[in-house]
Amino acid sequence: MQILDGKKTSDDIKNEIAAEVLQMKANGEKVPHLAAVIVGNDGASLTYVGSKVRSCQQIGFESTLVSMPDTITEQELLDKIHELNTDDNLDGFIVQLPLPKHIDEEKILLAINPEKDVDGFHPTNFGRMALEMETFLPATPFGIMELLERYKVETSGKHTVVIGRSHIVGRPMSILLSRKGYPGDSTVTLTHSRTKNLAEYTKNADIIVTALGVPEFLKGDMVKDGVVIIDVGITRVEDASNPKGYVIKGDVDFAEVSPKSSFITPVPGGVGPMTIAMLLKNTLLARKIRARKNQ
Repeated sequence: MQILDGKKTSDDIKNEIAAEVLQMKANGEKVPHLAAVIVGNDGASLTYVGSKVRSCQQIGFESTLVSMPDTITEQELLDKIHELNTDDNLDGFIVQLPLPKHIDEEKILLAINPEKDVDGFHPTNFGRMALEMETFLPATPFGIMELLERYKVETSGKHTVVIGRSHIVGRPMSILLSRKGYPGDSTVTLTHSRTKNLAEYTKNADIIVTALGVPEFLKGDMVKDGVVIIDVGITRVEDASNPKGYVIKGDVDFAEVSPKSSFITPVPGGVGPMTIAMLLKNTLLARKIRARKNQ
């Protein structure tokens, strides 16, 4: 059993990007600039956005944090997005979700210029991904593909079971792992909360990607020997014995499943750290695409 170490891999990617940024500076080129928009004071969102800004600073990117009160109107947020869309200094930006209930998330995401949508959520970019064209891949699926590639996990001809059909993880994973080339060429079954006899699918899977959000859902008797496990789940579970009052659990019962696995991502320290690294990679791609257009 080998651990797919997202923390180490994400650090490697950041170091690679930092080296490229140094070269860009040496050539007198503009370095990538990422902006993050946050509405309100949600603790988890503030932590996550803060981590993105710090990562930008580490690797030499320019970064801008746009903080807005949760009392703003939908139109005020749309006006801010229009401003960012037309700001030539910015290569990409993200709008941190969730948004306050009075704001239509879909309308906001559709308002983002696809050329600056480094989260990869815009329908234009989703469509380009499905057609195997150059685009910004959603950061979490992109991170999973990168882990599989860097650890040389065989995907061709394998049966992959994806648990969960969200637009952020499950559905993109089913598209990416079935596309031509490596990592891909996999036969994918997309399962979800309405799938009957789910264990019948997981027992026959060579690779399982689970993004269900149910702590320790996947048990040892639901997988076969040699399976590759990608655990995207991350849930806070109350634990009075822990100083924080909670522990972080994935979708996989690690103690039961890891002895049967050939590769497995831990939680935390697996898929999570890869998400920010791939957001940075998308921002670097956005800078390169803009530079090509301006030549």
